[in-house]
Amino acid sequence: MTCDTELRIAVVDLAAGRPVKSIPVPAGPNSIQLVGGNAAVVCHTTIGAVTILDGTRLAVRHVLHDFVEPRYTVAHPDGRHAFVTDSGSAEVVTLDLATGRTVGRVKLGEWPRHLTIDAAGGTLWVGLANASEHLAIVDVFDLSRPKLIRKLTPPFLAHDLGFLPGDRRLWVTSGDSGAMVTYNRAGQTQLHLPATTAPQHVTFDNHHAYVTSGYAGTFTVHSLVNGQVLATTRIPVGSFNVQAGFGRILTPSLDNGTLCVLDQQGTLLNQIQVASACHDACFVL
Repeated sequence: MTCDTELRIAVVDLAAGRPVKSIPVPAGPNSIQLVGGNAAVVCHTTIGAVTILDGTRLAVRHVLHDFVEPRYTVAHPDGRHAFVTDSGSAEVVTLDLATGRTVGRVKLGEWPRHLTIDAAGGTLWVGLANASEHLAIVDVFDLSRPKLIRKLTPPFLAHDLGFLPGDRRLWVTSGDSGAMVTYNRAGQTQLHLPATTAPQHVTFDNHHAYVTSGYAGTFTVHSLVNGQVLATTRIPVGSFNVQAGFGRILTPSLDNGTLCVLDQQGTLLNQIQVASACHDACFVL
């Protein structure tokens, strides 16, 4: 978990329900993403740095300083590469985690933030602001030469997005309203869905979408078939980002510094105090 106001990443043992280790990192760790099962990428937006962590040793592997305002990361399926949005330079940047180097860049304009990748590792969809008028679709089959294909205009200002299992559809949440939408890969609207207070964040397993509303303090379970709400759970205000894996869902609170652990039905299993503020979390194998 990122401890945003502290110079560390907290390692939490979910079985024991407590923090067990701190990894010292540069100031302002804001987001964290698992890559390849044994590494994680941490973005430090305020200082323009990216840290690559070794998930086996739970230690820093590389620190990169060739960014302006790095925001979020998505892992390439090869387990070696990842893509980072840089809202300061208006780019998506390709990272090689083995060498600790940037190997490709593409200008998108506006302020790239959340992003998602298909299972083939060939296409990114990227939100271009906290409340984005456009979504960018990027060809990344050549990791060293990512290319902007086109931009799509959603029916609201978009925030978070993700490919659903099977890659046939994408789920997009709003940065300014209580609404969500799903698209097919061609960019055609499939479903319009209601939501609680914006911005919403979303993650998936094979059967469900899990949506958090940090300002409303809600965690919602949706059917992937038709978007129907199956359960709603109260969680601490400030619980924005959300990650699913291993039959559990994690959502940390930026306001309270807690980590909520829920099951696939939306039952709150544990609420662990970790730090004063925690923005993001990921699983480590």
